[in-house]
Amino acid sequence: MKKLKLEELGRISTEAYKASDKLPIVVVLDNIRSALNVGSVFRTTDAFQLEKIVLCGISATPPSREITKTAIGATESVDWTYVQSIVEAVTVLKNQGYLLVAVEQTNQSELLQDFNPQSQKIALIFGNEVDGISDDILPLLDASIEIAQYGTKHSLNVSVCAGIVLWKLSETYRKQ
Repeated sequence: MKKLKLEELGRISTEAYKASDKLPIVVVLDNIRSALNVGSVFRTTDAFQLEKIVLCGISATPPSREITKTAIGATESVDWTYVQSIVEAVTVLKNQGYLLVAVEQTNQSELLQDFNPQSQKIALIFGNEVDGISDDILPLLDASIEIAQYGTKHSLNVSVCAGIVLWKLSETYRKQ
């Protein structure tokens, strides 16, 4: 066994990535405090070839030194927009036919492993590291999903959570 060198990985160029077909998944970041978390989500969105990121509220936007530190160039490949109001952002997505899915612990949450969006366009909303998603969007949601957890803590870092959810849904879409 040997580790592969970068040139052995066969990665596509930024230009080829931008021109490629993406999975119909939009990542919405609702008031993410840490620019490092935002950068990590950019990198994960690139890794799974998702449609775009919508940054809302206090979420940092490129260019940002902290985003760049964890995104490692993904801000150049992943399409993104900034919308101040999370309500406005999700309303536009809903009007464009996206299923609005919060990644949040609610009284109606479905476990991630049981969630199957049937290749439908979805907008996954990840909330603030302390407060979760904004209460204002609860009535607009179509679904809520959560990751099963078994320890004493009942939350994950938002970038870790995004990595798990985006990997799982990427695999689900690619198998359909």
